[in-house]
Amino acid sequence: MKNFGTLLLGLVIGALAMYFYCCKTDNTESLESLVKPKGLITPKEAKTLDQAFNTRHQLISDSIVKKTNGDNRSSWYALEDINNYIKYADSQATSLGYTLDGLRIYAGAHASTPKEVGLTTMFFIPTGYRTTAEGNLLPFSTRQGVGDIPGGDGLNKGSGGVPPGANYPQ
Repeated sequence: MKNFGTLLLGLVIGALAMYFYCCKTDNTESLESLVKPKGLITPKEAKTLDQAFNTRHQLISDSIVKKTNGDNRSSWYALEDINNYIKYADSQATSLGYTLDGLRIYAGAHASTPKEVGLTTMFFIPTGYRTTAEGNLLPFSTRQGVGDIPGGDGLNKGSGGVPPGANYPQ
């Protein structure tokens, strides 16, 4: 199950990285001034990860989600929503006494109702560490990804793929 979550996280991060890397046409910054984020993957690596997920997705779709076009394989979020969420999460973390240091992506599922089967979703949760007045001679923080911020609001409601079971790339 841990590998499944890591795979989903890789898919979502890969999709976001591809958007930022390839889809900006009015980018005024030169590529030389950009800092490559850790964990970038190539489209070929994304396709490999996506294909490796096929057997798991088929198992889920065949055993649980029988009355639909298949379970979701992806979630899409508008760039504006993600940017607004990061600003919101940072502000909320500060008010809760934490320093925001990242976002964790969880795999979840909507509850099934008599009218709809609950499909898979991915949601963001803010992570950080308790803000304290500590002296440190080092010019950088060694605290990263400490844990989810208790009481921090998550971001969900991304839209699924079209169709839901569509492979990468869409």
